[in-house]
Amino acid sequence: QVQLVESGGGLVQPGGSLRLSCAASGFTFSWYAMSWYRQAPGKERELVAGIPGISTGGRTNYADSLKGRFTISRDNAKNTVYLQMNSLKPEDTAVYYCNAKNRFTDYWGQGTQVTVSS
Repeated sequence: QVQLVESGGGLVQPGGSLRLSCAASGFTFSWYAMSWYRQAPGKERELVAGIPGISTGGRTNYADSLKGRFTISRDNAKNTVYLQMNSLKPEDTAVYYCNAKNRFTDYWGQGTQVTVSS
């Protein structure tokens, strides 16, 4: 019943932009903090950006290396969280995952591939 479905990944040239979307269903979206993670081949999964839910506490945050290039946003009316990715670099190549979390639960999407290459 609970689903997080990522979309918007693909192949992009260095310096290009991409907008990822994560459509949520099966839970009360606005209550959950939403995050984007990524995992490159041979590396651990890392937090890219997070944005709080209505009562989760915290604030919008980004990995230091990505601040200024990536922007997370959400539309609670559409049950969707976005990741705007600008000035993309080859090292941004990874599978990007959507995450929903509150004090009780932790949900993950299947991921979408982002490849930055000439």
